[in-house]
Amino acid sequence: MTYDTIILGAGAAGMMCAAHCGGRVLVIDHAKAPGEKIRISGGGRCNFTNMHAGPGNFLSQNPHFCKSALARYTQWDFVDLVGRHNIAWHEKTLGQLFCDGSSKQIIRMLLDEMCGAGAELWVQTSLRDLRKTESGFALEVERDGQRQHLTCTNLVLATGGKSSPKMGATGLAYDIARQFGLRMTETRAALVPFTFSDGRFKDLSGVSLPVRLSNDRASFDEALLFTHRGLSGPSVLQLSSYWREGEPIRVNLIPDLPLLDLLRTQRQSAGRKALTTELARQLPARLVDHLCRIIPMSGKLADQSDAKLAELTAALSAWQLVPSGTEGYRTAEVTLGGIDGEAERKFDGFVELGFREVGEHLDGVHEGKLFLQVGT
Repeated sequence: MTYDTIILGAGAAGMMCAAHCGGRVLVIDHAKAPGEKIRISGGGRCNFTNMHAGPGNFLSQNPHFCKSALARYTQWDFVDLVGRHNIAWHEKTLGQLFCDGSSKQIIRMLLDEMCGAGAELWVQTSLRDLRKTESGFALEVERDGQRQHLTCTNLVLATGGKSSPKMGATGLAYDIARQFGLRMTETRAALVPFTFSDGRFKDLSGVSLPVRLSNDRASFDEALLFTHRGLSGPSVLQLSSYWREGEPIRVNLIPDLPLLDLLRTQRQSAGRKALTTELARQLPARLVDHLCRIIPMSGKLADQSDAKLAELTAALSAWQLVPSGTEGYRTAEVTLGGIDGEAERKFDGFVELGFREVGEHLDGVHEGKLFLQVGT
């Protein structure tokens, strides 16, 4: 069978591409159903875009890579598409947009778009062989236990990155890129929790609070969650994309709290209270119990000098930690790095090969998971 375009991957990028590329189109995926990562995104409600998304939010060795794509298709274009399909949505923290209902509504929308454009979809179909021909590409796939031979003029890789292997993620796109000699950048798990090998936060598992989490490259004011393995939550996931093994991170536990002034005031009116008791009014009690083992905070409020209180608040605003690592691709939401965006931008090797790439496996991931990324 012959097609104008064959798209490998029926995720957000693959389905969006199928809806727009025209001609006779076939989308292939090895999963049982399309859009498996969409289904689990946003806790089942799909954080499909962000009101404030722009080129500066995309991480790539080529910072200009995503500019042309975002100029042609913005977050508001996607919001308009969601509206045309009568999908209700709401804004959460920092401009994140979620479905009121279910992630399945976004999957249905993308399926309707691609089917409306006349594209075919084959799921539970595996690629067995791929080679370049004079007129395009020849593929051998396995479907329903049978081998089938396909040809196409254009081939699109939209198989995604390595993150969430339980959802069927593989490194297929990278293997194909290497097969055809395309340049790669280093890949690593991103939007992923930090781990600490000594289990130091087991007693704090489940405790969360707003923090300012930073390193020398970036800073994020969002929630932090302690887990039995280490640290998670929005601030941690964001910073993980800017972190390297062995580097320290800084946790400001009181980013918007005038703690020094509060403690001074309480010292005057309730000086007989234990310092830890007052701190437990401002921070989670379990966290205070944990911190008192590593930061001096014994005694009553009346016993604390201004210098001691200033020293304490400084320590709470700059708690330095060195993670052992991350949870890796197993729980990562995205893959950082991949096929060189500079090569794609210049079409170096792409025009003569006759294929394009869309999606997560390109070196140009958004710092927060959202569906505007499908256009890059």
